Amino acid sequence: MKEQITVDKAIKRGHLIVNVPVAVLMFGTPILGMYLSSVKIIPTFGIAISFILGFGLAWLYWSYKITKWRLWAFKNVRNVHELKKRAIQEGLIWKDNKWYERTEIQTESDKLNWKKLQIKFEKEDEYKEDYSVPQKTTIYYSKVKNTYELIIMLGCLSLGVYLISTTDSYIFGSILTLIGGYFSFKEFIQVVNTKPQIIIDSKGIKTISTDFKKWQTVSNEDVIMEGSGKHTEFYLVYDYSGGSEYLKIDDYNINQKELLNLLRTYRIRNKSRYRQ
Repeated sequence: MKEQITVDKAIKRGHLIVNVPVAVLMFGTPILGMYLSSVKIIPTFGIAISFILGFGLAWLYWSYKITKWRLWAFKNVRNVHELKKRAIQEGLIWKDNKWYERTEIQTESDKLNWKKLQIKFEKEDEYKEDYSVPQKTTIYYSKVKNTYELIIMLGCLSLGVYLISTTDSYIFGSILTLIGGYFSFKEFIQVVNTKPQIIIDSKGIKTISTDFKKWQTVSNEDVIMEGSGKHTEFYLVYDYSGGSEYLKIDDYNINQKELLNLLRTYRIRNKSRYRQ
């Protein structure tokens, strides 16, 4: 069995053949219904029907196509554990034992082929060293990201003050002022913060909240996602002798994929040091 497809390629293909058509059906059908109603081809209540029809068609398409993508992807990708994690994070599949899985359309052949693929989950994922990673990486708060958010929050603060001082919208203005003031202060503190938040190399890892730990004492290092949609947040997590780390990374000058690549590369380099 040839396994030449990377996790990234499999995920991109999944979005292309699954999520994109689902979005087209879900939103395109109501838009078509509204157009047909505007030119008097269907009655006005047809718009409501088009929303229901669009949702139904999108779900039906997903139920069929996600099965085909899953079989193809997990057959052709070596690192099935990472593939499963990424597919869940990016909204292609659901976590295990969710009721949505029961709506998937699977033939007996599909079920048999998926069962055969389960043996691949008995192997650990394999990773190669990324030679572009420097000998040591220091991660800080992102100046660009936090400045952008600071500007938005200052805008909310200004709007709130304006509403209080020039209109009768005291309640809404007060809410905006409080929210804008609080988060403006929070973002400002992060913008001016120049302390390293994470320092990582082939010897070990140190964070703003946890002292330096050698890789020999660290286990289960990972970058996990919590929440969904606009409320998605990413955390660096790992266990060490006597405790564990759980650090939110969304405001740092690195994303979850980059940090995960660092963890894997420095872990590989550490193992190489002790083989020599």
